[in-house]
Amino acid sequence: MFITHIRADGFKNLKQVDIETDKKLNILCGKNAQGKTNLIEALWLCSGVRSFRNTKDKRMIGIDCDMMSIDVSFQDSVRQQDIHYACMKSNLKEKNVTLNGVKLKAPSKLFGSLNCVVFTPEDLELSKGSPDNRRRFLDLSVAQIKNSYSPLIDKYEAIIDQRNTLLKNIAYGRSDRAELDIWDIQLAKLGAYISVLRYNYTKKLNIFASRLYNEISNGAERLDLFYSSTVYSDLDGRTDYNGELYEEYYRVLQDNLEDDIRMGFTQRGIHRDDLGGKINGLFVRDFASQGQHRSIALVMKLAQAYILAEEIDDSPCILLDDVLSELDPSRQSFVVSKIHDMQVFITCCDRNFPFELNSGKLFIVENGRIREEKR
Repeated sequence: MFITHIRADGFKNLKQVDIETDKKLNILCGKNAQGKTNLIEALWLCSGVRSFRNTKDKRMIGIDCDMMSIDVSFQDSVRQQDIHYACMKSNLKEKNVTLNGVKLKAPSKLFGSLNCVVFTPEDLELSKGSPDNRRRFLDLSVAQIKNSYSPLIDKYEAIIDQRNTLLKNIAYGRSDRAELDIWDIQLAKLGAYISVLRYNYTKKLNIFASRLYNEISNGAERLDLFYSSTVYSDLDGRTDYNGELYEEYYRVLQDNLEDDIRMGFTQRGIHRDDLGGKINGLFVRDFASQGQHRSIALVMKLAQAYILAEEIDDSPCILLDDVLSELDPSRQSFVVSKIHDMQVFITCCDRNFPFELNSGKLFIVENGRIREEKR
């Protein structure tokens, strides 16, 4: 899969962007705050996923603009496709999103059409940062290969909010405990199913990531990733999410009810799970160095791309937003060597590339405008 043409106008500071891209390597070069990341963000939005910068709708449109529009043409393994994404400042909730001329109900309906993997400097904290980030990484990764997954996560989060509110009301005597059961049944059903999907993805992630980590450490270290559940002691080979897994999840909610009421929130469940790791048998969270954490983050993101490519039988587009500048030369070279057969968009502030630019295209980004520099 590769993007062939990008047009963008009014998205943040982007102005009349109209570029034809290279099917392999595309370098976006410019000083800070010129619009490089804005273009990466525009491509990411066209993959049907929320902004990786958590941009609110009102911030998507430039200060001096009434509307914004993004048009992306791409070639997958079957055909050429076109995405149009636009909205007006006067009606931010009404987005005009089309795929091949067919209007979609919401931007999320683009999911699964243009497949991308984005890697930002924040992702370098994936290994040592908050479990929230690793859960989001897992959920996005699963959703990219199972389109029905994201709505399940949204539904679970809505129910957990309802349950937590009810727990507080029970503690203050404003609600009855019997009201909890309707939420607990739903949580247990969704939680059991999501646990299985996350666990199975983690097993596959571990296969790819451990191979890559073996390479990046020159065979000196072994990485093992695992899904850390707050509900189940062992999920290996278990698939009965409508039977025993559901019952076990429900029982955990019941067993912890008194503590949950006292604390005012649900202490165990998929919203508290984590993606853990060990290096040579030692827990990453306790013993890994800064360099090891960065290497783990790199191989996790690369593994995400490889798994997606395997599942969709096509290569995703790789979006590297100012990541290479954060890495030492050896890790720079490692990343570049692992994505050489995919279409890549790389943002950078100078021309000290960690590779020979003997192919691909170089684009200069200045004040929201993008031009190709002929070489």
